[in-house]
Amino acid sequence: MSKGFATESPVPNKKKFSNSSNVPMGRLISWSPWPPADFQTRYPAFPFVLTILIIVIGQWYLSFLR
Repeated sequence: MSKGFATESPVPNKKKFSNSSNVPMGRLISWSPWPPADFQTRYPAFPFVLTILIIVIGQWYLSFLR
């Protein structure tokens, strides 16, 4: 019955967590700090909304010029 230091060190069972989800990691453009790679899946309507905003702001700008 040894109560002192163990002579054999038990190897703990470590579970490796793999990132096997379908979420892309990294960047959409490799050299750019923005947007993240999952930007297209998080905000699929972003190009449409941005286009509508540009059109609306452009119409307001043109109406103020008259």
